Amino acid sequence: MSTESARKRAAREQRERLARQERRRVTAWISAGAVVVLLLVGIIGYGVYLLQRPNADAAVPKHATADGTGVTVGTGPVKVELFIDYLCPACRAFETSADSTLKGYVDSGRITIVYHPVAILDDRSTNQYSSRAAAGAGCASDLDKMYEYTTALYADQPAENGPGHTNAELIEIAAAAGIPKDSFGACVNDGKYVDWAQKVNESIIDRRITGTPTVVVNGKTLTQNSLQELKAAIDAG
Repeated sequence: MSTESARKRAAREQRERLARQERRRVTAWISAGAVVVLLLVGIIGYGVYLLQRPNADAAVPKHATADGTGVTVGTGPVKVELFIDYLCPACRAFETSADSTLKGYVDSGRITIVYHPVAILDDRSTNQYSSRAAAGAGCASDLDKMYEYTTALYADQPAENGPGHTNAELIEIAAAAGIPKDSFGACVNDGKYVDWAQKVNESIIDRRITGTPTVVVNGKTLTQNSLQELKAAIDAG
């Protein structure tokens, strides 16, 4: 091999070594950059989660269930759980048909109602009415007026796809139902149970609740939500 050919081969091999080193250097930088990006994404994501998750130390209303995802009315042995959204027309229809029956069972000591006020219809109002009404339920429970609050809100339910009741209107509706205006109003305006309402809302995922109203009697979900089915389930409990 001539001296010239040897030089060319050596030069080519040197270029190839340098190219391989450069590729390794670039790969290392890309990998390091990807790790940094992933770390930043993780940190940002966790920060968003911390901001959005319900406060673990959030206030819980009087008469709350042990897990804090509902409030109770009555002390009877049969548990009737009601998953409701205050903007839900079907919930209003159920309330209208079952109201006096449920009250009769509560008054006779037959049932305990567990209200789970959720907010799955916030996008059906322009002012997050479902969430604010659900938070107001905690205020009503503090004053032993959860049943009255629920009845009053369904009797004066706003239409979907428009403005729901403002806080001031919620307070007036509650006052007309016999709920102390000053105490209830302060609780609503302070947003005392906003985090609690979010916790209730998130709990339906674990319970696999997919719509409102959902009625569960002693662990069994009703399929028709009819008054006849409700009474039969309670009487069998």
